[in-house]
Amino acid sequence: MDEDSKPLLGSVRAGEYYTDSLDPKQRRPFHVEPRNIVGDEVQERVSAEAAALSSRVHYYGRLTASSDRLLVPPDHVIPSPEDIYIYSPLGTAFKVHGGDSTPKNPSIVTIFAIWNTMMGTSILSMPWGIKQAGFTLGIIIIVLMGLLTLYCCYRVLKSTKSIPYVDTSDWEFPDVCKYYFGGFGKWSSLVFSLVSLIGAMVVYWVLMSNFLFNTGKFIYNYVHNVNTSDTFGTNGTDRVICPYPNLDPDGESSTLQYYVSDNSTGPVFDRWFTFLGTLSVVYLIFLVTYKAIRLGFHLDFHWFDSSVFFVPEFRSLFPQLTGVLTLAFFIHNCIITLMKNNRHQENNVRDLSLAYLLVGLTYLYVGVLIFAAFPSPPLSKDCIEPNFLDNFPSSDVLVFVARTGLLFQMTTVYPLLGYLVRVQLMGQLFGDHYPSFLHVFILNIFVVGAGVLMARFYPNIGSIIRYSGAICGLALVFVLPSLIHMISLQRRGELRWPSAVFHGFLVVLGVANLFGQFFM
Repeated sequence: MDEDSKPLLGSVRAGEYYTDSLDPKQRRPFHVEPRNIVGDEVQERVSAEAAALSSRVHYYGRLTASSDRLLVPPDHVIPSPEDIYIYSPLGTAFKVHGGDSTPKNPSIVTIFAIWNTMMGTSILSMPWGIKQAGFTLGIIIIVLMGLLTLYCCYRVLKSTKSIPYVDTSDWEFPDVCKYYFGGFGKWSSLVFSLVSLIGAMVVYWVLMSNFLFNTGKFIYNYVHNVNTSDTFGTNGTDRVICPYPNLDPDGESSTLQYYVSDNSTGPVFDRWFTFLGTLSVVYLIFLVTYKAIRLGFHLDFHWFDSSVFFVPEFRSLFPQLTGVLTLAFFIHNCIITLMKNNRHQENNVRDLSLAYLLVGLTYLYVGVLIFAAFPSPPLSKDCIEPNFLDNFPSSDVLVFVARTGLLFQMTTVYPLLGYLVRVQLMGQLFGDHYPSFLHVFILNIFVVGAGVLMARFYPNIGSIIRYSGAICGLALVFVLPSLIHMISLQRRGELRWPSAVFHGFLVVLGVANLFGQFFM
């Protein structure tokens, strides 16, 4: 009698439904026909179909006392979430409404949110990366790296779905790593995530120093009517310069001085124009398009041998581009959070693919146009700088606007990156985001000091990006997503040799990408 007096269904948490748990408090309510739902119309008794469904759920509910998970009610018995109602013995049912009131974004907003998040400082190094790999090979590598990182990001997005009998609705990728690899997975994901954040902060500091210097120089020369000239540069209105003419072939020499040309005139932009977020990227695209139209294309194909003014189409320095692209396409540590806010979850894969397509096209557009339009001769393609804005004199009005806008943008984003570093590191080490003033002060000294030292002794943002990208990408892009997918397949008995070979290749590719930064 005690068993019969138990309620058919346990308590239901709004917005969360479970189909495969042995806990009776986590069973989903069953379905009744819409005409039996409590509403404004006359209530009717439960139909024969709903009564039969009730009996089946009741039957399976009694069987789940066994430890055999095969006796859990199958999915075809349990209705979909939009058709779930709470049954009443009086013959009526109430529809269960989700309790998550967080507003959801349409697909177009989700796509551009991912695009805007990935569009960072790497876009400034795309022409340099193509120069390091060669024009033809550079284009091929951008396409292939975009596809590989997209697939790895897809594996991260699906990683929470591969965990059975656990509610992963509020999990992030570090939680998945902890589930599969324990404490090692948790700490490794944290360390490599911090590498990407601190690397971004170092790049931001180097660029802020660069932009502040050139912006100040532009203002000083304009106010005092100073007309400077440079030794290595083109003539005409749209000047292009080679700020460090004795550039090493491997691109490792640092740009510590700038030779600026005579003042050039350009349009005056309205003061209301803002340069934060997407507008900065849009303005860069406009700047690149304008310069390409004014300069024209300068291409001469030398497949394997270099010349005085051109580089080979295929160069052995291509790992430097793959390192840059690993960070350029990196969004794996936050993609689960971004996709949770998508209104139509069934379109997550499509929207993610479209976002990667936009990012790849943007990188190709900027990199190809700047490389093709770089005036060779009289300048060599090897003069293309890790920050392509350095190839334009500080007196260029359009470039001055770009530098000023990016300076303001990075000044506002830099403290946010510092906050993320503090929250992740202090939260894991001390269980508190702000353990004390001394802890935070020491952390800030370390992070800012790293940026100051790099800006002073090694201001090559291309190399900083490729090293940090290869390090964090090793774990968060290639290794961890691939291993987690193979382990989940193996536990389900579905791992086959083609999948094992392909994902093993991704692991090897991540390791090779890292070692290539030091030996190529």
